[in-house]
Amino acid sequence: MKHTKVKNLLESSATIAQVNAKGWVRTFRNNQFIALNDGSTINNIQCVVDFENTPEETLKRITTGAAISVTGALVESQGAGQKYEIQVSKLDILGDSDAEKFPMQPKKHSLEFLRENAHLRVRTNAFGAIMRVRSVLSFAVHQYFQERGFVYVNTPIITGSDAEGAGEMFRVTALPFDGTPRTDEGKVNFKEDFFGKETNLTVSGQLEAETFAMALGQVYTFGPTFRAENSNTSRHLAEFWMIEPEVAFNDLNDNMDLAEDFIKYVVKYTVDKCGEDLKFLDGRLTEEEKSKPQAERSEMSLLEKLNFVLTNDFKRVSYTEAIDILRDSTPNKKKKFNYIINEWGADLQSEHERFLVEKHFKCPVILFDYPANIKAFYMRLNEDGKTVRAMDILFPGIGEIVGGSQREERHGVLVDKMKALGIDEEELWWYLDTRRFGTAVHSGFGLGFERLVLFVTGMSNIRDVIPFPRTPMNAEF
Repeated sequence: MKHTKVKNLLESSATIAQVNAKGWVRTFRNNQFIALNDGSTINNIQCVVDFENTPEETLKRITTGAAISVTGALVESQGAGQKYEIQVSKLDILGDSDAEKFPMQPKKHSLEFLRENAHLRVRTNAFGAIMRVRSVLSFAVHQYFQERGFVYVNTPIITGSDAEGAGEMFRVTALPFDGTPRTDEGKVNFKEDFFGKETNLTVSGQLEAETFAMALGQVYTFGPTFRAENSNTSRHLAEFWMIEPEVAFNDLNDNMDLAEDFIKYVVKYTVDKCGEDLKFLDGRLTEEEKSKPQAERSEMSLLEKLNFVLTNDFKRVSYTEAIDILRDSTPNKKKKFNYIINEWGADLQSEHERFLVEKHFKCPVILFDYPANIKAFYMRLNEDGKTVRAMDILFPGIGEIVGGSQREERHGVLVDKMKALGIDEEELWWYLDTRRFGTAVHSGFGLGFERLVLFVTGMSNIRDVIPFPRTPMNAEF
């Protein structure tokens, strides 16, 4: 008999004479009541065992974590909390689970403990919910762009360019660690390597995506990116996923419109599709907030934050205006900020971004026209010669979630900026070609997918919204 998902059984419109369900035991009470979950929903279905007619040996094997198959009648439940339950007539143990050794016991575990057991943590309510939300968000990303005629482009994972100019990249090589070939100057001879040149894991698909936008009009990438940044923080990963649209003929204002519309679409889609999971995560966050000092607690619940983004227009503020607001703010004057704002040109920190969103404007904020010297080489230089057409979107509880810009389409200006930063023109000859042959205004942005999942799920550590986090000194699983 083909099994039916727990989600479908719980949503049934009527009782059914015989059903089959398969899943994993969450709890087994009184030798009679099994809470069964198969991952299709956060809710368990209660399976009632006739323990008097079930062998003792079988009952002993119904332990937390065990995989089982149950067959029986789907009937209206006598207990509170569920509409239906299964009156079990046949039960098979598909896979035993040693109750004393199985790490995911039905009790509260610390998030650190769960990270150490990332291969099993998805069997908990919280991580099951997080991963279902992540899946739906991922689908919404593709649906948004596909509905609007964007072309999905798979940009290289192995690349010879550093899009950010940051230099924090993972090297890819087939050269031996012992006896590495050297040049006459004693440097590693990458001409003898697999690709004949120095290559790395990508930090962004943007530069390659730009070349496709200048032929296909509007494109997007959605794939893994890598940063060899030694940051052990709750906001950084060494391996993460990036959403990067690039659109020909879009200026900065068009880019801001696109980013705001995109975020609202994917958040609303997920709110509509993941109601039960988000309700659970909302309750989880509320409980977590109670353990914090009053001053550190969020003013909004998770569902309120999501609604906050959906119902508020994003406030557009120039970097210069933001600096004036921060410089004159109470926490800056009283030196409550860890990084005091004294002058124009400062690189804003998360504490400044959150102040603007949560305290000053009380809505999502888009900052634009940043100082050129704190932004990447490919951003379009403004007429003032000191700012670029950059934009960042700031969210409550998280700070920056999107970074983008109008790209520098003028060949001469781009070359001058690359020279000033010591970026090799020969390495990016193909990128410069797009400015030689049919250049045009174009724009795009990057959104770290895990930061979006972090916001939508209400989690506080980015390591908890990706299946197997990669961080400094940690490549387990």
